[in-house]
Amino acid sequence: MLRDPEAKAELDGIIETILYLYTESRRLTKQAAREVGLTGPQLTVIKLLNTFGDLSLSSLSERIRAQNSTVTGIIDRMEREGLVSRERSTSDRRVVFIRITDKGKRLAHDIAVEPMEIFHAVLSSLSREDTKDLLRILSKLQKRVRAIVKDSESTLELTNGKMK
Repeated sequence: MLRDPEAKAELDGIIETILYLYTESRRLTKQAAREVGLTGPQLTVIKLLNTFGDLSLSSLSERIRAQNSTVTGIIDRMEREGLVSRERSTSDRRVVFIRITDKGKRLAHDIAVEPMEIFHAVLSSLSREDTKDLLRILSKLQKRVRAIVKDSESTLELTNGKMK
């Protein structure tokens, strides 16, 4: 525990800011998605595919922080709507790439407000030095959170294994 009240207030301010950014990005995504008849995750998939191009199912799952089975359900519905298509890799038949269709691209371009675009606009207003510092710090945080998540998942697997 932090004993210095000023340091604790600073950390609390950082946490509050992170939660605000997360909450607002989810709210904006849901709102924008509803306006075009999509769910928040579907909109996120459309924007990711439009920005980064074809992604494997596992890469897409990792980017939106969801299980492959969950993403498969999202993609099934989007494929029925003609927003995406699946294509097997020619080099590895186990890999399935998700590709945005022309209909999906039009929809992605029609949606003006979306968290990735808002964050991009706000971040591009930072100086190059601030951007590098922010990336360095966020990368450190991401690395530490991933380690904690990995440890907790390992602990959970051990616990579940013992319970069987």
